[in-house]
Amino acid sequence: MVLDKPGKPSYESPSSFRTIVLIRTISKILERIIATRLLAAARLTGLLHPNQCRSLPGLSTYDACLTLTNDVRTMQRPRLKVSSLFLAIKAGFNNVDNNTMARILREGGISPYLGSCVLSFSGERSCTLIFQGAPGIPAPVNAGAPQGSPISPLLFLLYVAPLHFSIPRGLMISYVDDFALTVASLSYRGNIRRLQQLFERLESKASRLGVSFSVAKTELIH
Repeated sequence: MVLDKPGKPSYESPSSFRTIVLIRTISKILERIIATRLLAAARLTGLLHPNQCRSLPGLSTYDACLTLTNDVRTMQRPRLKVSSLFLAIKAGFNNVDNNTMARILREGGISPYLGSCVLSFSGERSCTLIFQGAPGIPAPVNAGAPQGSPISPLLFLLYVAPLHFSIPRGLMISYVDDFALTVASLSYRGNIRRLQQLFERLESKASRLGVSFSVAKTELIH
């Protein structure tokens, strides 16, 4: 369903509309079952990083905030300067590549049965846009995790889990498609140089997954 965003001066741009994806109920039931089994297997094989929050049972906004606050205060005790860089993946769910997803699951030790279920779910899909004047013709969808599906958030977390890496005297946590890099040193200038190096490393890993970060949503806090 394609809905107009109210108050837009012009509706000539796709950004002036909001899409709501409608999925059959029976599909959601089956996807919920597969998501439950895939989550258990991913935790058993270590595919998910411990610092990934939300869309996972027992890891909420509170856990992300508490982890960041605790580490910041710990790093401040020896009178170090602490800085955090907040990043957001641009159109994250839309950039999940099916072939890359299959490789992550295969190399991560997920059973061929579960892997086949995921590929069957994510492949050979189509979408029909419904709005006034639409031709109503299904169009193939070759990438992305569908909005509204119970398994899509988990698939995205598995897709971006390889972006995580350890930071000596620092911390990286993520909240679905939002990432936070936190470092500590004797000066804020030193923190900035270090964050630049870490971001270049993160950006390089992200490019291999076909995702990028939104400049408009980037924030630096000392």
